[in-house]
Amino acid sequence: MKKKTAAFFCVHNSCRSQIAEALGKHLRGDEFDFYSAGTETKPQINPDAVRLMKQCYGIDMEQTQYSKTADRIPVPDLAISMGCEVGCPYIGRAFDDNWNLPDPTGKSDEDFLAVIAEIERRIRML
Repeated sequence: MKKKTAAFFCVHNSCRSQIAEALGKHLRGDEFDFYSAGTETKPQINPDAVRLMKQCYGIDMEQTQYSKTADRIPVPDLAISMGCEVGCPYIGRAFDDNWNLPDPTGKSDEDFLAVIAEIERRIRML
């Protein structure tokens, strides 16, 4: 039986959506194929996200993921926006959910860890 695909979207595909892709693969990769994408890309994944994911879960996102646009991933069965403070990316269809998570970029480790914990909680509920 083919696994469903789930994709997480934010504008730059460098922080929240990357965390969600990594946690999805780590926690529920046997049930879903997980992806992330944005409308723009960054040359690297947010270094604080990389550091904290490695520290908390042993996941090295730089080894397995990169910033990409929505046209570079399969059309997902489940499309989730991470939060659209600036504007939601257009992906050619409606989102199934918007998690409205704050962008922790430039903030404290505690802010990052709160967002990571909320992403984990929501992935477990998918």
